Amino acid sequence: MIKLQDYARVIRSKNSGPFELTFDILFANLEDYEYFVSSKVLTKESFAILYQIDVNDIIAFEQIKAARGIKITIPRPWPQGSVGESDMHGSQQYANLLALEIPEK
Repeated sequence: MIKLQDYARVIRSKNSGPFELTFDILFANLEDYEYFVSSKVLTKESFAILYQIDVNDIIAFEQIKAARGIKITIPRPWPQGSVGESDMHGSQQYANLLALEIPEK
């Protein structure tokens, strides 16, 4: 098995406004992108489990072939800057994705 952090070119998270987080996974080439998508390692259901949210709370789960990437948007656990919020920019939320295991080709 290979980890997503060793397979994808970019894995990041960021704010999508004060009430949403967006995750991007980008691949260096179309072959890697298509292999990852076909592996079904990351689906709406598996993402919901990974982030401990209801699958119906996922706002967007898009596979964008032209960009060789996947974009996922979810509600922030707390509004940006509110009491209890721990990542003002949403830039540390991608960490759960790093260790996803992908079957080797």
